[in-house]
Amino acid sequence: MSEEKKDINVEQQEEEKSINFMQILKDLRKYKKKYIMVLAITFVLTAIYALGLPNYYQCTVKLSPEMTTSRSGSSGLAALASNFGLNLGMGGGGMGTEALFPTIYPELMNSTDFKISLFPVKVTLEPKEEGDSARIMTYYDYLKDEQKSPWWSKVIGGSMKFIFSLFTSEKPKEDKPLNPFRLTKEEALIVQSLDRKVQCDIDKKTMVITIDVTDQDPVVCATIADSVKTRLQNFITDYRTSKVRVDLEYNKKIYAETKEKYERARQNYSEYMDANHNVLLYTVRQKQTDLENEMQLQYNAFQQVAAALVAAEAKVQEETPAFTTLQSATVPVKKAGPGRAKMCIMMMFLAFIGYTVWLLHKEGHLKSLLGLGNDDD
Repeated sequence: MSEEKKDINVEQQEEEKSINFMQILKDLRKYKKKYIMVLAITFVLTAIYALGLPNYYQCTVKLSPEMTTSRSGSSGLAALASNFGLNLGMGGGGMGTEALFPTIYPELMNSTDFKISLFPVKVTLEPKEEGDSARIMTYYDYLKDEQKSPWWSKVIGGSMKFIFSLFTSEKPKEDKPLNPFRLTKEEALIVQSLDRKVQCDIDKKTMVITIDVTDQDPVVCATIADSVKTRLQNFITDYRTSKVRVDLEYNKKIYAETKEKYERARQNYSEYMDANHNVLLYTVRQKQTDLENEMQLQYNAFQQVAAALVAAEAKVQEETPAFTTLQSATVPVKKAGPGRAKMCIMMMFLAFIGYTVWLLHKEGHLKSLLGLGNDDD
């Protein structure tokens, strides 16, 4: 009898623990109209928010820098390490000889100096009215005056500006030259906005550089993407050839000096020979021999320096990296965002889930669903 009672108790406990989904569904159906009202309100509020967001476009540029043998190395260990973003110093011409490894290009583009270099770039905007000519301005002026913002930002910003104007006197703005060391508040905000607009990514396996530029105007988006690519290429080229260009300038200086010495020695020899052409004195011949030897020494030095100059010029050409453009900048046709439909669907889904959880708690089913017992306990 005791075993039968235990079995009955176990069955009763299992029945209590089992979840009656039909009852839960029945209880939720009572709130059908409220579901419709919650989802409708969520849709309207999300639509108002989404419609206030300005459209934006995205342009992507991809390029691959040349990794020369002297810089990149041929070690299998170094190649394996590069797959994990590591830079092994290979000594004697390995990757360790190049401080500007491609994986730090994103850090370079995030620097304030690089962003400020984009300020003077000329961008072209469509005319505001028909018949007007296209507007050309700097990228800085475009970011400062032509950016669209949501309606609530304008309301809040205008209200705050009005309140501050009641307590502070507005000073006339002075046109000061751009100083990267000490930016104004306005310039700092624009530099900060470029963090979201211009982004760079490096594939650590293939070393392909991907530049993404986001902007509200498609033409400006493509213009800045191409400008960023050009500036990055120029910076890399300047860095990679800085050492050999210094050597080239030094060789040019030595070449000019040795050439001048050789020409002076040759001129002295020629003038002396013309002045003593028919003289047969031993001292004259001795002087002639000395001048000839001096001219020959200067000529030999000049030849060596000329060869070094040619080698330095070839070295500059060798160290100048070549870039393969895998994807050029093109004006985007379709907007990249905001995804208003996706935003509405996501918010309605979250509202549905949240309201359902609240109703389950209200009807006493939430704890049983979570395995914590009934809500009435």
